[in-house]
Amino acid sequence: MNDLGIQPVKWQDNQLLLLDQRLLPDETVYLNYSKSAIAADAITDMVVRGAPAIGVTAAYAFVLAVTEAIDKDKEHWQEALKPLIAYLAKARPTAINLHWAIVRMQACLDKVDINDGTDSLLGTLLEEAKSIHMEDIEANKTMGQFASDLLPADCGVLTHCNAGALATGGYGTALGVIRSGVANGKITSVFADETRPWLQGARLTAWELLEDNIPVTLIADSAAAYLMQQGKVQWIVVGSDRIAANGDVANKIGTYSLAVAAKYHGVKFMVAAPTSTIDMAMPSGEGIPIESRPAEEVLSVMGQRVAAQGASSWNPVFDVTPADLVDAIVTEKGVVEQPTTAKIKAMMSR
Repeated sequence: MNDLGIQPVKWQDNQLLLLDQRLLPDETVYLNYSKSAIAADAITDMVVRGAPAIGVTAAYAFVLAVTEAIDKDKEHWQEALKPLIAYLAKARPTAINLHWAIVRMQACLDKVDINDGTDSLLGTLLEEAKSIHMEDIEANKTMGQFASDLLPADCGVLTHCNAGALATGGYGTALGVIRSGVANGKITSVFADETRPWLQGARLTAWELLEDNIPVTLIADSAAAYLMQQGKVQWIVVGSDRIAANGDVANKIGTYSLAVAAKYHGVKFMVAAPTSTIDMAMPSGEGIPIESRPAEEVLSVMGQRVAAQGASSWNPVFDVTPADLVDAIVTEKGVVEQPTTAKIKAMMSR
């Protein structure tokens, strides 16, 4: 996979390798994982982030878990596996791709004939994890092609958080759209929100785009509405951590306010996400669990305290954008404009 550009997740020498995104853009460091619980902690601790990348990581961590269970108890390894998978499943609550990947890996495991031996079993699981990885990359590229048809000529776009190669198996969802739009000449200017409190836009999105020689202008999150008022962008393009069956979209905190401002200013709002992010069992966004993280993340910037001592903070990681604020959801199966439950169901059945 050396020709895939930025790779946040790798499998090498029977170990999971994760690009430590907490250190970017200053350092490019891969961490090695041979235990599933430690890989799960890496998801929780934001070593890897972004719903599709979390799903890919979970698939490989599932392989690690089965390996550990067999090493621990060759006779009763399936019982030993259960707590390992339960721990992995709790790594982060909002991104549905985590659960989706575990369910798919479990389905693969259930089909394996354990009488063929552990080497065959582990080989089959690893191939499934690699398939999940490669399918995500191909889905991202397909989404970029679909989204290109929606963009006007001389288009300015604004993106929020990081939904690029770093947040996926490779290439990116929202940044995949931007990469495709720049390549075909439609996108002529790209703006990125800083995305407090983890600064994924400033640290990750800007770094990714510059690595691809795509100029990017960084703005404070609070400048987005004024940017739209100035007529500098025609589309907002974001990813998603979970999409409900009716088209409500859970994404990085601040996405909802962008969608509200976009509607007022006549700017189009696009969500790019693979179908693994769509939760057809979730009727609307009201039921999506919203993760909260430590107050210190808001009170500090990259570990440096900036808030007055004694101040408290509220730190939801995601918000939910209602479907009626979304102009298009782009997946590898196609585009749903003005999403509704019926339209999404029809798209998912293709």
